[in-house]
Amino acid sequence: MDCFDPSSALPLHLLRLISPSQPVGSFSYSRGLEPAVHAGVVHDEGTASCWILGVLEHSYALLDGALFWRMAHALEQDDGAAFRSANAWLAAGRESRELELEDRRMSESLLRLLIDLGVRRASDAANVRLTYPASFALACAHWDVAPPTALRGLMWSVVEAQVAAAMRLVPLGHTSGQRILIASMPVIERAAGRAMTVSDDDIGNVSPALAMMSAWHETQYSRLFRS
Repeated sequence: MDCFDPSSALPLHLLRLISPSQPVGSFSYSRGLEPAVHAGVVHDEGTASCWILGVLEHSYALLDGALFWRMAHALEQDDGAAFRSANAWLAAGRESRELELEDRRMSESLLRLLIDLGVRRASDAANVRLTYPASFALACAHWDVAPPTALRGLMWSVVEAQVAAAMRLVPLGHTSGQRILIASMPVIERAAGRAMTVSDDDIGNVSPALAMMSAWHETQYSRLFRS
């Protein structure tokens, strides 16, 4: 007897899209974490957890998360103008050259992959400068990953990449990394809730410490991660 439920396969596409094996280069960036460790701001499990989860909830959710939510819904409604507007808004919100380059390179890598996989909307956007969340939204729309699930997946991928970076930089053991990932689950739920409900007037990214750390990383003498 065939017990396969087609709907049960949909989250598996999300797992593939947020997997560290996805060839977008997320492992090569620290998003300001490396200079934070270098400066002594992050130096153990507790400070790493505060940095990673604090950035997610109070910065990422209110810019990347909120605009990803709008882009995902724009794709559902086949509203190209709304999608492009949210993408441009997000691109303008990068606070350092390093963060802008990271976003652009990861997006270009994902977009090339999607084009090679035959994703039509990715081919249509080949000549458009997309942010990484925009390219991720295209992928999720193609494989019918619902926006609330896709948003949580995107946030999980950010946390997981940051924890992996912290394990190398602080350094942290695997158990510490797992504790931060476990602690991230209610934070991701809160962050996703904020991203889905924030008004247009309240979208924004005011994170001076993150911007300064990212800018300093560009000239840091010794680096493990790209800038």
